[in-house]
Amino acid sequence: MIIVEEVQNQLHKREFLEFPAQLYKYDKNYIRPLDKHIEEIFDTEKNKFFKNGVCKRFLFKKNNKTVGKVAVFIIHSYEQKQPTGGIGFFDCINDQETANFIFDHCKNWLQERGMEAMDGPINFGERDKFWGLLIEGFIEPLFGMNYNLPYYKDLFENYGFQIYFEQLCFTRPIFTEVSRIFKIAHERNRRNPAISAQPMKKNNLAKFAKDFTEVYNKAWACHGEGKHLEEAKVLKMFNTMKPIINEHISWFVYENEKPIAMWINIPDLNQWFKYLNGKFGPFEKLKLLFLKRFKKNEKMVGLVFGVVPEWQKKGIDGYMIWEGTQHLRKHTDFKVTELQWIGDFNPKMIKIAETLDTSVTRKLATYRYLFDRNKEFERHEIL
Repeated sequence: MIIVEEVQNQLHKREFLEFPAQLYKYDKNYIRPLDKHIEEIFDTEKNKFFKNGVCKRFLFKKNNKTVGKVAVFIIHSYEQKQPTGGIGFFDCINDQETANFIFDHCKNWLQERGMEAMDGPINFGERDKFWGLLIEGFIEPLFGMNYNLPYYKDLFENYGFQIYFEQLCFTRPIFTEVSRIFKIAHERNRRNPAISAQPMKKNNLAKFAKDFTEVYNKAWACHGEGKHLEEAKVLKMFNTMKPIINEHISWFVYENEKPIAMWINIPDLNQWFKYLNGKFGPFEKLKLLFLKRFKKNEKMVGLVFGVVPEWQKKGIDGYMIWEGTQHLRKHTDFKVTELQWIGDFNPKMIKIAETLDTSVTRKLATYRYLFDRNKEFERHEIL
């Protein structure tokens, strides 16, 4: 018999954090997220989604031993054709009956609150963290990326979940030969005295926040689910990122003083966090400072790449890539770059990733389960 316990006290919270560590203790690729980053998601004071949503966490026990856990939630701004809730932070032993019990519990909880479907595993927050189930490429996860054991795919699909969209991650070795097309584009644009490239500097984040906002809103906000960004919020984000910004790996291109393209990267924090075992107390903070100074981080993560419409298909992307690549090869230890996931519903962005001479190294999937089993299932619409 499976017992359900809602996460309500410190003992429950600790078990919610510790259960995955026990489940994955023999998996060499598992990197435990920082406990603080998980708990902040479920903190009503820190997570803005509680203002327009509800979330509960549950532990599932058999014979006084935890066999699974999950978060189930509703985000009212998550607009779908039918009212759709979410589940996330799912972990479970390799047992279909146990997984079915957990999924049934989530379905019933959501149905009682008017939902007609559930997506998972997703985040009670933005899509940039803890979103999707790993289905291919069981290698060390990037910071903020879900990681799971291969059998999770069967647990979801045997229950009846179907892939709503796939999430593709693209990788490129830093020292791999750069496409001749990029070099030609670089040479052509280099001869234009109005064109210049600059790396992002920490001492002038206000300028780069303004430039980022301008390029992003022109290049992406008009596409599908793109959001119009506000400069003040971008500056706040940049200031939050300041301790991890590497001044050699994020680049802007200008026509005279006007920003026309950007390529934003950060170090993969998991290359340091994997040595902290989920903790971030005074000792771990000192250890992180030591690691950042003496432990080479050889992986960077591509966050955003964009060119304003009037400069697209003119080789500015090639100019920026080769300009930045030549620089970071000389001034950093990075050996590989990986683009954060791109949804298969976004062929334009996939095309850009492919033109960068990348290869798909991992796939995640966002699953959907319709409560009305006779209703026709539809995948995410193409942008």
